[in-house]
Amino acid sequence: MIHIRNDQFRLYPVSRLVVALVAMASILLGAFPSAGQKQLQSTARLNENQRILHVLNRLGFGARPGDIERVKAIGLEDYINQQLNPEKIKDAIADARIKDLPTLSMTTAELYEKYPQPGQLLRQLQRRGELPSDLAEAQKNKAKDPGTTQSAKPQVPDGAMTPPNTVAKNENAARSEGNAKVDAGPPTPKDNEEYRRAIRDYYLQNGLQPPQKITGELQASRILRAVYSERQLQEVMVDFWTNHFNVFAGKGADRWLLVSYDRDTIRPNAMGKFSDLLQATAQSPAMLFYLDNFQSVSSNAQPAGGNRPGAQRGPLAQLLMGYRANNRPQIRMSNNPEQQRPQQQARRGINENYARELMELHTLGVDGGYTQKDVQEVARCFTGWTIFAPRGGAAAPQAMLNGPRADMLRENAGKFFFNARAHDDGEKVVLGHKIPAGGGFKDGLMVLDILAHNPATAKFIATKLVRHFVSDSPSSALVDRVASAFTKSDGDIRETLRAIFFSPEFNSPEAYRAKVKRPFELAISALRTLGAETTGGPQLHQWIARMGEPLYGFQTPNGYSDMAESWVNTGGLLERLNFGLALAGNRIPGTRVNPKGLLGTAGEVESLNKAQIMDRFLNLIVAGDITPKTKETLLRQLNEQAALALPAMSPEPARVNDNTMGEMMGGPSPQQRQQLARANVNINDPITKIVGLILGSPEFQRQ
Repeated sequence: MIHIRNDQFRLYPVSRLVVALVAMASILLGAFPSAGQKQLQSTARLNENQRILHVLNRLGFGARPGDIERVKAIGLEDYINQQLNPEKIKDAIADARIKDLPTLSMTTAELYEKYPQPGQLLRQLQRRGELPSDLAEAQKNKAKDPGTTQSAKPQVPDGAMTPPNTVAKNENAARSEGNAKVDAGPPTPKDNEEYRRAIRDYYLQNGLQPPQKITGELQASRILRAVYSERQLQEVMVDFWTNHFNVFAGKGADRWLLVSYDRDTIRPNAMGKFSDLLQATAQSPAMLFYLDNFQSVSSNAQPAGGNRPGAQRGPLAQLLMGYRANNRPQIRMSNNPEQQRPQQQARRGINENYARELMELHTLGVDGGYTQKDVQEVARCFTGWTIFAPRGGAAAPQAMLNGPRADMLRENAGKFFFNARAHDDGEKVVLGHKIPAGGGFKDGLMVLDILAHNPATAKFIATKLVRHFVSDSPSSALVDRVASAFTKSDGDIRETLRAIFFSPEFNSPEAYRAKVKRPFELAISALRTLGAETTGGPQLHQWIARMGEPLYGFQTPNGYSDMAESWVNTGGLLERLNFGLALAGNRIPGTRVNPKGLLGTAGEVESLNKAQIMDRFLNLIVAGDITPKTKETLLRQLNEQAALALPAMSPEPARVNDNTMGEMMGGPSPQQRQQLARANVNINDPITKIVGLILGSPEFQRQ
């Protein structure tokens, strides 16, 4: 998380700084209910506009100009039913917005080939004696650079195993970051421009692109769809399930695997049967890599090909044999100087990471009634669920050749497959259910079926959905009813949602604006409210990260919190205020708003005083629902003659564990740095101040 400094939101003269911050922050902090605290409402029931705004905020990412009137014309119940059937809603505008993002339609193998990791690419070229002379010379000079340091960790090639069962659950963050650094390749000094230029030239000459573009385009697609899609509930559920089945982009190959995860795993199943979604995530290479299951192998597994007389090997098996022969793990050295002798390769074995998170975070919940023995048995069931060429198998240099190996990589790199020889085929017992010996791939499917239909799973999923859509502290009665709908419909997600949306609790005054928007929700709702035009570009990614929620940037499997207490703090709220001002003042490159255009013609705007402008925007942005205390504070800040100073963004864009590309391909261009620096300006325009301050108000920060 990026920490805010106290000088990042200034009011001139300096003596007014404390007054402004205390006034706004105290209102914001005081207006958010703490966990377990019900928000008091001044009305006995919601009026029509409030009900519509409530639905637009919860089933989607907020109202665009004119949306309330459009829903009135459709009818609120019919609108909800439309959103529950997104496949029937045309979405041409959103589709057009993402058509220029090429990575979204590429296979994982194509991504490995066209967006290679520089360190891996260079190692493969050097190993084959095909490293171009200019790159070799630049690499040689880099090695002489006194600023270059060698990694303390060995470089682990594709196919190397991490020690099984050695990572405790509370060490997931360290594990993820550590593995990402191992995959990243040798460190490169930022000041070695010759080396970086040689890399860039090689990429350009061979039609290659830097891999950080993959994550950038995926983030952009999430933003563009959320802003422009008519299938708002679909996008909300994509966001929900992406968080529930969290995968961290900064862990090794997951940068390349996440495109398929979003496109082929989450989106097609976001509104279907939970059992189908669960199976899709279990077979997702992104999940298998993130939680290390692709390395989980029975301790009694036979070598590939086996010793059976006459054993036949198909093309895939033959390629795997050759691939492993060329990618044997390097000998590891101890960091202890007294024990610096060759270590034996870690014994292959079962990895329990996925099995544990599958039950604790994906299905049953921490109190779901499973034991450590169940974790071990589930892990045995999923041995052999792995990935072909998990890190791409040096797809880029292979693609420059012809032959069966290159063709196989082009087709299969990064795909799921079941390796029967790595599977523990003995009998298992999971949650009291016997899984017979000899089941092979079906062992894992049986586990998923057991978990998907367990009553604890129904309650756990119901609790998370009700917490997301109704309140941080949902009533047990509502959770039980929703869990019952989940069970009766065989885990049908849309029927489960229907039980929530037509419940008295969802439509109660207590649920209205009871949830605090997470940074992604806040950013998208602000864009929609102002009718913004955006490319969904990196500066917007940086703002969302700066507010605390970089997309695909949460390291541990539990994902971002859905509770207000995780987001309500002074630093975070000040960043939200800064974002509102930056957006209103058109200080986010790639995103444009026209607040004056929302007020009417130029003549109409000129005839309005500050109080009237404030009222117009309050009606547009928060439907006129604002407390007297908030309005008083907003008017006081508006009437201050001093300018608000918006801080410049950091010249280094927010990245998730991307040391290699940031160093090899360079940081922001000089033009980008100038663009970012220009954001550090004073805001004098009253309309910009009004809109920015309203976007920072507690009424807009809640949904």
